[in-house]
This record gives sequence, structure tokens and C-alpha cells, in this order.
Amino acid sequence: MNGKPPPGAVVDGVDFGRWSVVLCKPDAVERGLVDAVLERIAATGATIVHREQIVAGAWQAHVHYWDLLVDRDWFPGRDIPACLDAEYAGRTVVVALAHGASGIQARLRAVLGHFDPTEAAPGTIRGDLGDDSLRAALAESRLVRNLVHTSDDEAAARRDFGTWFGAGRRDLLAPVLPVQSTSVEA
Repeated sequence: MNGKPPPGAVVDGVDFGRWSVVLCKPDAVERGLVDAVLERIAATGATIVHREQIVAGAWQAHVHYWDLLVDRDWFPGRDIPACLDAEYAGRTVVVALAHGASGIQARLRAVLGHFDPTEAAPGTIRGDLGDDSLRAALAESRLVRNLVHTSDDEAAARRDFGTWFGAGRRDLLAPVLPVQSTSVEA
């Protein structure tokens, strides 16, 4: 393959349409909600094939939330780079890989609920477990603390994988297959 593959392409057998990166944000970690969040993700039919706890770097938050940086003029009164640093840099997050049927990203995004926990429907992760609001975040000139992120689509899954897991981790993208029983005749 010459050059960079197109977004969302199947690259060396990896179909990013079947993967999502799950980012359990610092508020989920600090409130002890990581297992509850990942159980709800798994309840959608996704398989959590890997998870790890890391300390987020400022660069990871800036790459992950590039859209907030590009559109920061939409957020008057907030210094978006400083907000990202305050919410993520040097703080513990849990990143996980979810694998499932094609289109997994839409199913996971639906179970998250609205980005503002006070607007999220009951039965969603943010609606049931969230304890922050856009109103409070605006009043305090910070970002909304809403527990979890999942990849938006297959191109985002590929980008999120690079941001949170990095080079040399492609082995994580081989889903664990169920063990097949075999009978041995005597």
C-alpha cells in the first residue's frame, strides 16, 4: 500500500467499522464507575477485548479533542486548551477496546446519551450515572464532565486508537475468538 490509507479503510485485515475506543474519563475513574460503564458497553453486544489505565498526556487530550480546539471561538469565556489540560493532563483515564458487529460505533454512541448528563435519557450511561451539567460547566468556565467517550465512526476509531494506544499495539486489534471444543475419539 502506498501512502496513507483512506479513513475507515480495512488496513492489513483490521476493519475499524467493528472497533471503538472507549475512553473512561477522569471523572469516571475518580468516582469508581469504570466497571459500571464498561458493563453497559458490553451489554450492547460489544466485547471489551482490552483495557488499561494510563495517565493522560496533554497532547493526547489536544489530539483527541482537536474539534474543540479548531472551533474554540464557539466557547466564549473558556480557554479550551487550558480546560483540556485541567481535565486530562496528568490525570488517570481508562482506555478500552470494544469489538463487535459492523457499525458498533452508532450503538455505543446511543447508549452514552446526550453530552450533557442533565439532558441524557434515563437508561443511558450519562443519564443514569452522570452528575454534572452544561450549566455548571459554563458557570465554572470548564468542560462538561460526562464520564465516557466512544469513537464516533470508523475513521474516529482508527484515530482514537492511535491517540490512546499508539504505534506498536496492532496486536490489540485481533479479537479473542471463543474456544472451540473438539472431541477426541479413543
